[in-house]
Amino acid sequence: MAEMAMYHSLGQDTDDPSANPPPPAGPQQQYLPPAAPPPTGYQQPGPAPYQQQQPATYGQVSLPPDPSSYRASTPYGQAAPPPSLSPYQQQGPYGPPTQQPGLYGPPGGDVRGLAQSISGMDLAGGVGTTPGTISKASRKKARAYHNLDQSSEPSNGPNLPAFTPNVANQMPSSFLGQQQAMSPGQGNSQFPAPANPTFVPAAPAAPAAFAARSGSSNVGQAGGKVNPSDIPSIPGHRDHYIAQYRATMYPTLARHQPPHATSDYIAHDQGNASPRLCRLTLNSIPATADLLASTSLPLALLIQPLAKLKDEEEPIPVLDFGEMGPPRCRRCRTYINPFMTFLQGGGRFRCNMCLFPNNEVPSEYYAPVDMSGARVDRNQRPELMRGTVEFVVPKEYWAKKDGEGAGGEEGKGGSPMRWIFLVDVSENAINRGVLESVVGGIREALYGGSAYENAPEGHESEDGKEGKRRRLPKGCKIGICTFDKDVQFYNLNPNLDQAQMMVMPDIEDPFVPLSEGLFVDPYESRAIIESLLESLPTLFMHIKNAEPALLPALSTALSALQDTGGKIICSLSTLPTWGPHRLFMRDDPKLYHSEKEKVLFQTEHQAWRKVSGRLVEAGVGVDFFMTPSAYIDVATVGHIASTTGGEIFFYPNFVAERDAHKLRSELSHSFHRETGYQSLMKVRCSNGLQVSTYHGNFLQRSHAGDVEFGAIDADKCVSVMFSYDGKLDSKIDAHFQSALLYTTRQGERRVRCSNIVAGVTENTRDAIKMADQDAVLGVLAREAASRMIEKPLKEIRGALTEKCVEILAAYRKTSGGSPPGQLVLPETLKEFAMYVLALLKTRAFRGGSVASDMRVHSMRLLKSMGPAELQLYLYPRILPVHSMTEEDGFLDSTGHLKIPVALRASFGFIEEGGAYLIDNGQLLLLWLHTHVSPNLLQDLFGPEVNSLSDLDPNMYELPVLETHLNAQVRNVIQYLKTQRGSKAVSIQLARQGFDGAEYEFASSLVEDRNNEERSYVDWLVHVHKFVQLEVTGQRKRDEGDVGMAGMTGMRPPYW
Repeated sequence: MAEMAMYHSLGQDTDDPSANPPPPAGPQQQYLPPAAPPPTGYQQPGPAPYQQQQPATYGQVSLPPDPSSYRASTPYGQAAPPPSLSPYQQQGPYGPPTQQPGLYGPPGGDVRGLAQSISGMDLAGGVGTTPGTISKASRKKARAYHNLDQSSEPSNGPNLPAFTPNVANQMPSSFLGQQQAMSPGQGNSQFPAPANPTFVPAAPAAPAAFAARSGSSNVGQAGGKVNPSDIPSIPGHRDHYIAQYRATMYPTLARHQPPHATSDYIAHDQGNASPRLCRLTLNSIPATADLLASTSLPLALLIQPLAKLKDEEEPIPVLDFGEMGPPRCRRCRTYINPFMTFLQGGGRFRCNMCLFPNNEVPSEYYAPVDMSGARVDRNQRPELMRGTVEFVVPKEYWAKKDGEGAGGEEGKGGSPMRWIFLVDVSENAINRGVLESVVGGIREALYGGSAYENAPEGHESEDGKEGKRRRLPKGCKIGICTFDKDVQFYNLNPNLDQAQMMVMPDIEDPFVPLSEGLFVDPYESRAIIESLLESLPTLFMHIKNAEPALLPALSTALSALQDTGGKIICSLSTLPTWGPHRLFMRDDPKLYHSEKEKVLFQTEHQAWRKVSGRLVEAGVGVDFFMTPSAYIDVATVGHIASTTGGEIFFYPNFVAERDAHKLRSELSHSFHRETGYQSLMKVRCSNGLQVSTYHGNFLQRSHAGDVEFGAIDADKCVSVMFSYDGKLDSKIDAHFQSALLYTTRQGERRVRCSNIVAGVTENTRDAIKMADQDAVLGVLAREAASRMIEKPLKEIRGALTEKCVEILAAYRKTSGGSPPGQLVLPETLKEFAMYVLALLKTRAFRGGSVASDMRVHSMRLLKSMGPAELQLYLYPRILPVHSMTEEDGFLDSTGHLKIPVALRASFGFIEEGGAYLIDNGQLLLLWLHTHVSPNLLQDLFGPEVNSLSDLDPNMYELPVLETHLNAQVRNVIQYLKTQRGSKAVSIQLARQGFDGAEYEFASSLVEDRNNEERSYVDWLVHVHKFVQLEVTGQRKRDEGDVGMAGMTGMRPPYW
C-alpha cells in the first residue's frame, strides 16, 4: 500500500477494508524465537490506505466509453482498415489472445494442456520408453507435467550455430558456451535509434511477426503443436502472488517459500531477516557437498543490506550498547542474535554459528532465564527478537579514531555526509542540453518537490511548506565543481554576494584551491547556489572545450573528500580524451564474435584502477550520469563506479526534450536514497560451511577478504556463495549473518546485522523443493556477468544453458514413477527455464553485434540489481491499455489499486489496434498499434490527437485530462513508480511504424524468437530433449573434454 493521495480519483466511494489478521507462523524448532507482535499500522481499523479523494482539477466526468470503442475501427462507423503490413503483424498459430483456463490461476493449476497439444511427439529422440497416461494417484503438487511423446530434433534456425552442452565440465565455475549470431534490431549501432526519425519497416520477415510464429517446422511434423497457453506463465504467477500477499503478510519464520520478489508483500520480522534484505537460494540446506552437487543448484545468499522497507513494516531498530559494544562470540565474532542460547542461568551464551558455549555475558547485559531457557527480558530486547538490527559501534570501529577530527563533528564516529556535484561543461554537454538538464536535476534534488517528505505528526514544517520537512539530514553539506579541459571550483560561502569561481589549470598535479566555502549547507547558501545554477548554462556558452579531463577532476574531488568521505555525482557527455591518462577509442567491431571480444569489457588503464582503490580507501562512492552520442568507454570510466559501489545512469542518444525529466528524477533519487559510506561487509556462516566467493560491485583486495564499498545505497545487492568444509548436522539449523559496517548520512557509525536461518536436509528432493527462484537467478546472473572479462561470450551462454539442463535433470532424477517422456518441473522453479532464456537475450549475453558500451552497462546492471528489479529486467511487465475494465486503475474494496491483468511477452498476445505499457524496470514504453482507435487517442492524449502522427515523439508523461481512461492509466503509472528501484518512470513512445523505440518493444517480447535465441516453446522442447538424455545416461562425456573440443559420441548440438 502507499499514500492515499498518490492516485487520481474520479470520486468513487470505497468501503473500509476489514482487518485481515496475519496467518499463524509455522511450527518452530527448539531454539527459534517466538513470533514478535504484529507490526504497528498494518491493516488497522479505519479509512482505507487508498481512500480516494476528489481532485480539484477534475470536473464532472461522463460515463466511460464502451471498451469496444477502443478496438480497431474508425470513429465514424466505417469499415476497419485492411490488415497492417507492419513488421509486427500477427502470423502463425499465435492467434488473438484468449483467456485460457488456468493461465492466470495459482501455480498449482492444471498445466497438462501441453501434453495434450503435442501428444505423439517423443522429444527424447527415441531414448527411453513411450510414456503412457498419468493416473490421478501419481500426480503430485510439486510437479508440473507436460507429456512430450514424439518429435524429431528441431532444426537449426538461421544464424543459430550448433550448440553443445557440457562444454564447461573442467571449469570450476562451469561457465562455458558457444557463440551466436547477429542480433536483430541492433546491428553495429552503438545506441538505439532516436525517438523521432520515421521507422519504415519491410513487409517480409519482420522481427516480431517472425518471432510470433510457432516453433520450428520439425516440431510439428507429428501433427501436433504446442499451445503456448499451456506452458508456465510468468505474468500469471506474478498476478497470483500479488493478490495473495495483498490479503496477508509474510511471517519470516514460516516454514514455506519466501514471497516472489515482485509480489509487493509485507514482511513480519520474527527473528529471520526479511526477504527484501536477504534471500537464500536453498531454504533447506543439503547436509553435504555431494548432496548439494546432486541438485546442481548453488548455495548462496543474496544481500541487499540497505533495501527500502514498506511503510507498513516496522523500521529497523538502532541499539547503542555504549563503550562495551554489542555482545559477540569470542571465537567467530558473530553478533548477538535471536538464535543464540543462554546457559548457566543466563551467565553464558552459546554461539549459533560456531557452537562455542563459553561466551561470558557482560554484567551490564545480564538477565536471568526462565524455565524454558529464554531470558526474562527477551521481549524488550530487539536484538533477541528481530532478524535485522543496527548497532552503534564503539570507538574501535570509528572511521577516524585519533588525531584532528576523530569521532566526527558530534562524536558519532563519522561526519555528516558530503556530496560533490562534478558537472561536465564540455562542448557536447552544452550543445545537446545535457548541462541544463543536470543543473535542473541538482536544483530539483536540493530545493524541488523531491527534497521534502511528509513531516511526522507534531513536527514543525520547514521552508514554508505545510506538513513537509527536509529529506537532507542536518549537517550534510554539498559542493559544486565543473570541468572541461580545466577544473573549476566555486566558493559558495553564504556571506558572499555571489559564487566565486576558482580555476585549476594544472591538471598534471591537481589540488584543491579552496580551504573554506567549497562545502556549504545548501539551505544556508540557497540564494548563492540557485544563482550559480541559473548562470552555469550561459557561463560556458562561448568557451566550449570539446575534450573533458575527467580523471584529474575526479582526483581533485577525491582530495576534497579525503578526510571525511562522501559521494561524487558526476555527469559525462563524451569520451574523456584530455589530460593525463586520457582515454582513446578502442571499440573495434572486428573483435565482435571473437575470443578477444572480452578485452573490450576490461579496464586496461592502471591509473584508473589506482584512483578507484583510493576512492574506496577514502570512503567515497561515485555515481555517473552518462549521456553519450558515441563510444564513451563504459568499461574504463564505469570501473570507478562499480568498484566504489556507485551506479551508472546511462542515456545513449540523449534527447533533452525527452530525457531531461528522467535524468532530473534519477539524479534526485541518487542524492536522497538511503546511503552509507566508508563501508565494509563480512558474512559469517555455520560450522561446516565457508564463504567462497562474492559477486557484485565492490572492491575486494584479497580472495578471502572482506568486501569494501566507498558507498553503498538502498538499490545495491551482492551475492555470497558458500562451499563445504565439513558436514552439516540435519538436526541443527544452518545459520548465516551479514554485517555491514558503515557511516550513515547523519554521520553515525553503525553496523547492520541481518540473520538468516534454514533447515538442513539429507534429501535432494527436499532441497530442490525449497529453492528460491529469485535468489538462484540473481546468483547465476552475477556469476555469469563476472565471467565476461575472463571468458568468451559463447562459453558463458553455453554454461547458462548447461546449468538450466543440469538443474531440471537433477529434479527429474528425483521424481521417480514418471514416464520418461514427461517434462517434470519443480514447483519452485517452474519458470526457471524461461528466465534463463530471457537472461540469454539480455544485451550482456545475447549473440550478434552489440556495442561494447551497451554490453558492459548491462553486465554491471546484472551485478548490482536487487531480485525484484532483476525479474522485471529479464521479463518485462506488459499491461494492456485499450482493454482495461471500468474498475482497472482505481481502488478496490480492500484499498489496493486494481491493476490490469498482465500479458505474456509474446507478439501472439498483442491485439491489432491495441495500446500497451511495457515496464522492464529501466524503461516504460507506451506501444501503440498502427490501427489504434482515434477514440482511445483522444481520451488518452486529448481531443486534438486523432492519429499517431499527431503525437509528440518526445513526450515523457501523459497530460492530465478529465477522462476515465486518462485517470486510469496515470494511476497505473503512479503504481509502477512505487515498484521501481533506482530508475525513474518516464514514458517513451513506441508508435508502430514511427519510432525507433519500437525495437526496444520487439526485444521485450522475450517469449518470441528474437535476440538470436529460440522462442519459449522451442526452448522448453529443446531443453527437455537434453534433460531426457541426461536422465537416461545417454549424454556421453569425453575424457578431457574442455571448451570446444571433443564434440563426439551422443552429445547432440543444442542448436
